[in-house]
Amino acid sequence: MVFEQLIGNIIQGIVLGAVYGMATMGLSLIFGVLKVVNVGHGAFIMVGAFIAYWLFTSFGISPLLAIPVAFGVGGALGIIFYYTAIKRLFKAEELSTLLATFSMGILLEEVVKLIFGSEFRGYNWALPKINVGITVLPVSKLIAAVGSVLIALGLYLWFHKTRAGSAIRSVVEDDEGARVCGVNVEGVYAFSFALGLGLTVASGVLLTMFIPVGINPYMGGGYTLKAFVIAVLGGLSSPYGAFFGGLVFGIIENGSYTLFALIPNVEPFALTRFFSFVMLLVILLIRPTGILSGEK
Repeated sequence: MVFEQLIGNIIQGIVLGAVYGMATMGLSLIFGVLKVVNVGHGAFIMVGAFIAYWLFTSFGISPLLAIPVAFGVGGALGIIFYYTAIKRLFKAEELSTLLATFSMGILLEEVVKLIFGSEFRGYNWALPKINVGITVLPVSKLIAAVGSVLIALGLYLWFHKTRAGSAIRSVVEDDEGARVCGVNVEGVYAFSFALGLGLTVASGVLLTMFIPVGINPYMGGGYTLKAFVIAVLGGLSSPYGAFFGGLVFGIIENGSYTLFALIPNVEPFALTRFFSFVMLLVILLIRPTGILSGEK
């Protein structure tokens, strides 16, 4: 019985891990290209969650159709924040960009709170469930996982099959060399920041397809914490490593929950977070640069 529950939770963890991985790719992309750590990452995920909620409850628009809307909003926010803050602090001390991205997150949280209020919200996207024998998977969760995989695959192909993707990769390798070869490095920085935030906001929609409740302006803190663990697991500058790290994190989180639930008088959910960070330390001791740190 416990074994079947464990396998079922691992399957659920793989599905959730795909969404976690997608939610972390933007963070790793921004760091890989600009070397900027976005500590306001979770706030941008929150914006995507509210876009899905607002479009569904106000206009009946499917969360699937909210994905491109969220991506566009994230890209626009990326352009605005890059030219108003990041560009001006690009050559400054690392603490300056940390404070700037932290301020972005606070600003977004307060603006959303002003518009929607601070109470928890949710929506009900009524889709059937699929019984796979060991566990039951809602179709909405499968759609979120498949969507995450397709977006990650599309990003990989775009990076390796297009001139724009090659330009970004060249800037990552050597920005001065790329500039000599005629690459608009400044434009690459702006585009990469916008692309990273576009992916992050779109991931907020996917997360609500998996967990459609608990939407509130301050929901991003937990996701920021998880995203940093996942990014470090996969190599902080590797978007594809981040996606793989998300799968690992999802399996660890859901699988360990089953085992901790067997221990009397403990809170299994709290222990899953503790165990996730223990595993992070173990993996970093074995491979300090992350699982796929060499992949761009």
